Amino acid sequence: MSIEIVGHIPKKEREPFLNRTVVTSLQRERNAGRSLALLRARIDEFLIERRADADITSDIARFEKLRAQADLFNVKTAIPYNPCPYRFKYRYRTDDGDREGTCQDWEIEATFFNWSRRYGEEWALHEMRCVFGDEYPRKGMLLAMGTHSLYPDVWLINGVIRLDDDGQQALL
Repeated sequence: MSIEIVGHIPKKEREPFLNRTVVTSLQRERNAGRSLALLRARIDEFLIERRADADITSDIARFEKLRAQADLFNVKTAIPYNPCPYRFKYRYRTDDGDREGTCQDWEIEATFFNWSRRYGEEWALHEMRCVFGDEYPRKGMLLAMGTHSLYPDVWLINGVIRLDDDGQQALL
């Protein structure tokens, strides 16, 4: 099976399209047997935590071990792995209660690296707090949530989507 692009949604129809799929309870999604959700939650806090050097070293070693494995199909040299020195987390509230989760969204880490290269680490972290901790929650955002097959009751933040809160729940 593969993904195929079969068309485009006009910009003015994107928000209503996504808003029809938004949920406010991860437990209801789990009870319904679903493992992916676009969650509208109340964001209480965006946290930035410095990772321990030992964690970063462990990540690099794990990547190098995978990279050292023979691969019959990939003859290109992999780009060296540069783990992010920070974890980006959200404290948020759903209909199920208070939660906290680490954001697995590669775009947040890419934003950190890009802004750090351009403007320095201190400025990058300040701006990330402003954008992901203040601006997005104020204007409206969704958390793209998913579970792992080995841990079906643990929801992970796989992405952050900026989407205006139209104040309406989908009519089912």
